[in-house]
Amino acid sequence: MLTRLDHIALVVHDLQAATAHYSALLGCAPNWHGADDGVEQVWFQLANMALDIISPCGPGSTGDRVRTQLDKHGEGLWAIAFATPDLAKERHALARRGIPSTGAASITSTQVGGDEKRDWTISLLSADATHGTIILLVEQTLAAMPWPLSSYDVSAPMIGLDHVVITTAQPERAAALYGARLDLEMKLDRTNPEWGARLMFFKCGDLIVEIAHNLKSTDAGVPDRIWGLSWRTRDVTAAHQRLTQSGFNVSAVRPGRKPGTQVFTVRDKNANVPTLVIGTSA
Repeated sequence: MLTRLDHIALVVHDLQAATAHYSALLGCAPNWHGADDGVEQVWFQLANMALDIISPCGPGSTGDRVRTQLDKHGEGLWAIAFATPDLAKERHALARRGIPSTGAASITSTQVGGDEKRDWTISLLSADATHGTIILLVEQTLAAMPWPLSSYDVSAPMIGLDHVVITTAQPERAAALYGARLDLEMKLDRTNPEWGARLMFFKCGDLIVEIAHNLKSTDAGVPDRIWGLSWRTRDVTAAHQRLTQSGFNVSAVRPGRKPGTQVFTVRDKNANVPTLVIGTSA
């Protein structure tokens, strides 16, 4: 059983700059800075998930994979990780549904400038079965997870993730993956020619995995990809003012598609991640 979104991984060239930008965007300080296996990472732990910003820093297999990703695709979203309380049981269930995965592996990150360590037990789903999207499973026990929350230090911060957007050229195939195989609850399946898109919403914890299909797309061979993030705030007007004063290029506030909400777009300082902020006005 997938209980929640554990984290989303973002790869960048300049970790210091990305950390500063996301600290300002989210309105909180990171709660982890670690390094291992050729990568350095900064972790923002929000209420319903974490953002893991990763940059290569030396030799190591993970560093090599991140360098390859950056060389091929540039900065942006890299992987999505779902939490499960029993990794072995979940791997077995997914294998029976046609999604093989790697064996459980222990990942360690050592605090930069200190000796504290963090450990994760993970498994990587077959990229063929996930149609190109990098999806991880993370064993998350109640005793150890999630990590302590990042500290908010501004007004109108982002209190969590509202939804993560994954694009697909084959919506029926994606529906089978996220609904039937990963067993996420479908909450919406809507096609709107005015939007030029078919959108499917799958519930995961208290956020949404949104699958988006461009109705004008003609190439069914394009792999699925993690595309964008929508952050949740309690006061969208105050958040808009805060980011404007912090030097972000943001759109005007506009009505959201969900009744009673307002949204705005963050156009820069997001490491090439299409970014939306959603909330209500106080």
